[in-house]
Amino acid sequence: MKATVYVTIKQNVLDPQGTAVQGALHSLGFSEVGKVRIGKYLEVELDTNDRAEAETRVKAMCEKLFANTVVEDYRFELEG
Repeated sequence: MKATVYVTIKQNVLDPQGTAVQGALHSLGFSEVGKVRIGKYLEVELDTNDRAEAETRVKAMCEKLFANTVVEDYRFELEG
């Protein structure tokens, strides 16, 4: 089974990396770009066919390693 995980900075948290990318895009002529937020994308292969177990394990991975839940949100999708 494959898990696709998306980690993003919470909306109420400043994103200095996103602000820097926005500024760089403007200086490159992409003035139409508004706000930029930076996140993480992960693909994880799981050696299980049990969807409930996979959800539990991926949630634990997100909360223990993939996301800093104080400043980041996460969501994931399972396929397979």
